[in-house]
Amino acid sequence: MIKIAVDAMGGDYAPKEQIEGAMFAVEKISDIEITLYGDKEKINTHLREHPRIKVVESQGVIDMGEKDPIRAIRSNRKSSMAMSLTSVRKEENDAIVTSGATQALIAGAHILVGRMKNMKRTAIAPVIPTVKRNMILLDTGGNMEIRPEYMVQQAYFATIYAREVLGIKDPSVGLINVGTEEGKGRELEGEVEKLFFENERINFYGNVEPKDVLNPPADILISDGFTANIVMKTIEGTAKGMGVMLKEELSRGILGKLGLLLSYRNLKRFKKRMDPAEIGGAMIYGLRGVVIKAQGSSKKLGFYNAIRQAAHVVRQDVIGKVSATIEKEEA
Repeated sequence: MIKIAVDAMGGDYAPKEQIEGAMFAVEKISDIEITLYGDKEKINTHLREHPRIKVVESQGVIDMGEKDPIRAIRSNRKSSMAMSLTSVRKEENDAIVTSGATQALIAGAHILVGRMKNMKRTAIAPVIPTVKRNMILLDTGGNMEIRPEYMVQQAYFATIYAREVLGIKDPSVGLINVGTEEGKGRELEGEVEKLFFENERINFYGNVEPKDVLNPPADILISDGFTANIVMKTIEGTAKGMGVMLKEELSRGILGKLGLLLSYRNLKRFKKRMDPAEIGGAMIYGLRGVVIKAQGSSKKLGFYNAIRQAAHVVRQDVIGKVSATIEKEEA
């Protein structure tokens, strides 16, 4: 059985949506067991008894707006997030899924789970829906500044994840840049480009401009945490803005309203296609255990998909395969 820790108290709609997502997951996925960490009284309000779900009492929740996440983790070891992370370090669980505060999760993951051997930096790597198929974007906020050689390790991780979890046979890696020509960008991009071209373990496509993010020529797009985070938030904001404008235009006049009625199913499919809840969460690359960050606003479906994602990563032994690759490279 794959054992998954769920931080039941982290997120905008906790614990109701986290619990419903967990219950849905055990119904749909036969080889998982879930441990819910949180306030038992609140959890039991929503939980139906199930042989593969248990509850562990925790004390307190780390707030979304916590200004000192490291201090918050160290001084709240009995919180639902900290206890979930600790259970992975102790190998009581194989993975953790949480909708809790991102920066606290990153800090807690480093302190309580720890980085993989020889892995120099972690990375937040969501899977983004695109025109063709899902694409991995990293690092979306783990490292505002980073050394080029560390991005090589992140590219290894993303390549193995794309192959083992997304089922892409020979994943290609693109470097986010201001132009597609060789030598474009800052000193960082120039050094990363050279390292990627010289590395036989990376199927390097070349430079990719942000305008091509939703129809990318590569399966993985990589940059530093500052740049990739801006790209991700631009995608999210554009999708929401386009949805609002489209709804406004289709609501104007009789013909517009008729068009809205006739295209209702198409618009519903479009919304589903762009919905991050359909994918799950963002995995934090480079840790000793599987840590999945679901969106803070995740509801039942989104949290279920994050649990499904975590189970699949464990099942495919992604961390073991990345460790073996990095050890070979170090040797």
